[in-house]
Amino acid sequence: MSRFLIAPSILSADFGRLAEECRAAEGAGADWLHLDVMDGHFVPNLTIGPGIVAACARASSLPLDVHLMVREPTHLIQSFVDAGATSIGVHVEAVTHLHRMLEQIRAAGVKTSVALNPGTAAELVRPVLPLVDQILVMTVNPGFGGQRFIAETLPKLRQLHGWIQELDHPVHLTVDGGIALDTIDRVAIHGANAFVMGSAFFGAGDYKVFADQVREKLRPYEAATPVHSVPDEGP
Repeated sequence: MSRFLIAPSILSADFGRLAEECRAAEGAGADWLHLDVMDGHFVPNLTIGPGIVAACARASSLPLDVHLMVREPTHLIQSFVDAGATSIGVHVEAVTHLHRMLEQIRAAGVKTSVALNPGTAAELVRPVLPLVDQILVMTVNPGFGGQRFIAETLPKLRQLHGWIQELDHPVHLTVDGGIALDTIDRVAIHGANAFVMGSAFFGAGDYKVFADQVREKLRPYEAATPVHSVPDEGP
């Protein structure tokens, strides 16, 4: 089994055929479905609620990774757990009491994820790493799909990967934003093992062919140790 995980972002799917899109992603070999919840405050866009998560849970057996781009989402956690979320992610920048929030998510029986915007320092998640199952590094500014990959986030990936290696439990290092065939190897070599792909995945003519192309692109990195000493890359 590959150590790399493909997580299509439902935000880029055809919502008029949502159940079919979920099943097609699963049939193509996706590992998770990624669901972006935006409140129109923390980010300018407004997207989905628990009802869409529940619809995806009915349509597919894939794990549902719910990414809350929401200010102070304490009151929303249980509703997304009830809808079928497998993991719930909150933003460092949007939560006042991060440690308490992660304990709340864990107590609800799902996996925890912490997200970081491109301009947020990795150091902000280090104190809560024992409570984290996933770190989601935004490689674009959150709020909209189809943006250009921000290469300046690569040093952050290297730093986080190094800390993860020191832990006594596995943590997924996930990237989200501008991830496509021409950028995925750049994040893989810096330590990322899970890849949220929105417009690149759902914009492909054949999801299975695209997923196979992603796997082939990642093949050289399956057994490789991520590097921590390569020069920082520019855009």
